[in-house]
Amino acid sequence: MDSSDALMGRFLALHPRTIDLSLGRIESLLAKLNHPERRLPPVIHVAGTNGKGSTIAFMRAILEAGGLAAHVYTSPHLVRFHERIRIGGIGGGTFVPEERLAEAFARCEAVNAGDPITVFEITTAAALLLFSEAPADVLLLEVGLGGRVDATNVIAQPACAVVTPIGRDHAEYLGDTLESVATEKAGIFKRGCPAVIAAQDYAEADSVLCRQAERVGATPILVGNQDFSVHQENGRFVYQDETELFDLPLPRLTGRHQLVNAGTAITALRAAGFGDLGTATYEAGLRNVDWPGRLQRLTRGRLADLMPKDAELWLDGGHNADGGRILAAAMADLCERSDVPLVLVVGLLGTKDAEGFLKNFVGLARILVAVPIPGQIAARPADEVAQIAQSVGLATRVARGTEAALLGLSSEAFERPPRVLICGSLYLAGAVLEANGTPPV
Repeated sequence: MDSSDALMGRFLALHPRTIDLSLGRIESLLAKLNHPERRLPPVIHVAGTNGKGSTIAFMRAILEAGGLAAHVYTSPHLVRFHERIRIGGIGGGTFVPEERLAEAFARCEAVNAGDPITVFEITTAAALLLFSEAPADVLLLEVGLGGRVDATNVIAQPACAVVTPIGRDHAEYLGDTLESVATEKAGIFKRGCPAVIAAQDYAEADSVLCRQAERVGATPILVGNQDFSVHQENGRFVYQDETELFDLPLPRLTGRHQLVNAGTAITALRAAGFGDLGTATYEAGLRNVDWPGRLQRLTRGRLADLMPKDAELWLDGGHNADGGRILAAAMADLCERSDVPLVLVVGLLGTKDAEGFLKNFVGLARILVAVPIPGQIAARPADEVAQIAQSVGLATRVARGTEAALLGLSSEAFERPPRVLICGSLYLAGAVLEANGTPPV
């Protein structure tokens, strides 16, 4: 049998556009596969601009701490495609093995019979096929792009739909206003299903999401009012909804924004019918949660070993303006605890708002080192990233790659060992984890 990589290469020829949002093609393929989307465990469907993956990571950690099996579908991957498909199991799921993935791809290719279909659509169909054939208690399903016409939006009746914070991203597909983006994301709401709406950074997004939920007959559950709320108090994480109050440890994932993601995850699980997990299960989930490439501190590995003594190395795949704001806030919080020079190592795609992302770090970062993103033809040249960084007021230099950027730290006259944040792209984050020898597991 062909490998999954060989099959993926053939899929690329089935449709001339990498992204073409539509439901017709995947619905046709799923019908030929005898509708695996109708043979799934309860589905929690998650859309949003930022925080989708972290919210799903919290849900998975809590469910597994409670002895339940959770299938997980996320995108994009960091190092290997298999990371997108986690087959649930008691005690913890595992990435789909190569032979099972290749077999599912081959079955989808055979029944598709050369019809036009995008790579994301056919691989989503393969994932749903795999999930339908393995027992689990729940499927945590992340939207690829948007929501309304995303390939994952073939679930007729999810147990719960979730929208995490919305911002401006992918304007070429979702529109260039917050209202248009929110309308697309709200497309996953279904009649009679709970619609969990996380705390939004923009009032326009909030109002659209609520209005769309009411329009389709979904039941909106909102953060910050009588439905549920989260806050930090005396070094603890406090969650409260209409019936319960939980005093929990702070999440293992770094950053104030993770309180919102953790609260959204707990609310979604309770809305989806997993409300009897208990405080001890929530505590274990918050302590054990793992989400690589998102404010991840690298303390070991080949790249980590290049760091000056006592320096810190952090990694995050954030790449849009709101992601930059969240990252900058997290770095500012770390600086309050330990005030050391912040160095940014940044690679950006040409499709992203580089200025909007970088301006968040003005006055916070000592220097920015621009690097290329390995293997990405859509990446901005490092010189261009440096020029944009200089235009917003950041001191910059250019390095030929991440390793060179880290080795170059020894020539900087820092008064204390620096804190280094590699950021700007999930593709860069994946390349760093691979080069460091610490890929996701």
